Amino acid sequence: MYQSQRDEEYVGEPYYGDGSVYISPPTRTGRRMIIAAASLVVLLIGAVAVDRIAAARAESRTGQAFQDGMGTADRPSVHVSGFPVLTQLAEGRLDHVDLTAHDIPANGTTRPLSVTRLTVGLDGLKTSGSADEAHARSVRATAYLSYADVSNVLGVEVSRGDESGRINATASLPLVGDVTVSAAVSAETGNRIAFTDVRAERGELIPPLKSLLDKALDEPVPLRNIPQGLQLRSVTTTEGGIDARFTGRSVTFRPDSSSSA
Repeated sequence: MYQSQRDEEYVGEPYYGDGSVYISPPTRTGRRMIIAAASLVVLLIGAVAVDRIAAARAESRTGQAFQDGMGTADRPSVHVSGFPVLTQLAEGRLDHVDLTAHDIPANGTTRPLSVTRLTVGLDGLKTSGSADEAHARSVRATAYLSYADVSNVLGVEVSRGDESGRINATASLPLVGDVTVSAAVSAETGNRIAFTDVRAERGELIPPLKSLLDKALDEPVPLRNIPQGLQLRSVTTTEGGIDARFTGRSVTFRPDSSSSA
């Protein structure tokens, strides 16, 4: 019986018709390489998972320490940068940490101005054996002060001014009316915010209203709920509040380190 040349070439092997591709099974060496590659991937995934667990624990401990130190109702959010974190922890320091805290109270001050939101960037954060103290090589921070919180402290209604770097302050009295003045906002020594260059904007500045505005704006407002070691560098006005920017070097954070006195 006649058998084609094709049949002769593939006797004893599966034939899948014209156009098909014949794939030989992997060799023993190939199988070993595949197993080794898969094992390496599993190890890498496991290492990343362990590192992320370590990062989460470091973030939790750092957030707890800052919550204790600043007296916030909620624990601040913390993000530890860099990989691997385990190596950083083994060396006793974290390269960079970002922290955001909300509604930091200012109890015990004569003019208690709460910080609506505090964002902190820490470089070279070293932790002690316990979770209640940390030391940073350098720190940059921004305290956001809402106009609502500023108004509560000053006793007059504060809003963004018509010019950059200025606020409007409105004083009101029953049967008298109201008056609005504009004031420049600036950073003063001792981590204080000053209101200067006061100008009348709207209304008649009669003595009772002038007295209210003088009481509100004459004295700088201290920011007492900022961790010690940070120095106020500048303030800017925004649509919803005032941004106060701080820097510091060799700053230690501990439960009693916020300036709350």
